[in-house]
Amino acid sequence: MPIDYPAILSLQETGKRFTYTDRDTMLYALGVGLGSDPLDEDELRFVFEKELRAVPTLATVVAWGAGVSTDKLGVDYRLVLHGEEQTIFHRPMPTAATIVADSGVAEVYDKGEGKGAVIVRQTVIRDEADGQPIVTLNRTIFARGDGGTGGSKAAQPAPHSVPDRAPDKVLDYRVAPNQAMIYRLCGDRNPLHVEPERAKAAGFHMPILHGLCTYGFTCRAVLEAYCDFDPVRIASHQARFSSPVFPGDTLRISLWRDGHVVSFEAAVPERNVTVLKNGKTVLRS
Repeated sequence: MPIDYPAILSLQETGKRFTYTDRDTMLYALGVGLGSDPLDEDELRFVFEKELRAVPTLATVVAWGAGVSTDKLGVDYRLVLHGEEQTIFHRPMPTAATIVADSGVAEVYDKGEGKGAVIVRQTVIRDEADGQPIVTLNRTIFARGDGGTGGSKAAQPAPHSVPDRAPDKVLDYRVAPNQAMIYRLCGDRNPLHVEPERAKAAGFHMPILHGLCTYGFTCRAVLEAYCDFDPVRIASHQARFSSPVFPGDTLRISLWRDGHVVSFEAAVPERNVTVLKNGKTVLRS
């Protein structure tokens, strides 16, 4: 079934309810590498229930399973890639809450027959207690096997450009050999990230790290570099995925700050590959 535009824009999934606790908040922080140094009191605040803080990108996993599923989009799911992620915070992430997720399709950009289509799915997460939004997730997929069936007449927004100068700061993190095994307990249990045979069938020599785990590492880097580990400072966070990360890799995150905007990219220096591009974080005053 091909993409049916503009009917696809009417697809919705509303009122999905989820509950997460401080345990989930701490597990997510461990999943993006925090807590590796038992003497680092800044990181301790994210992995210990005393004065607990939530890594902002916890938002990407607390409503895992919400969103219009790919089988309803009219695309060949075997040829779908996660292209971009944008997380917009209306207020800081609670460390525990019961939430309600409302999802739909925000837009489709058709690249033409045989060239694929870009689909933007949007989920708004609200606190059940007061009904007010906490975060909006814009998740872009590239349907490589589709296209030529219609889409927005507007041009797809251009990706954020990082500055053409040396990075202002560079942070290195080692991705633990069991990083994907920890992170998958936050919700995404795709065997591609843990089972060697499944990874080989997909063309990888070993299981790969979740893209959203890499995304979480970049949010951690912004917290460390420019926010004094205060998650309230982050108003939005976004990036494009460009290449997989493998457990055991070194993740090198380059950052540039211009006023309230932090630009970033992530690379694996051992393999000379950029794994995450066009990163942009907007800071609150």
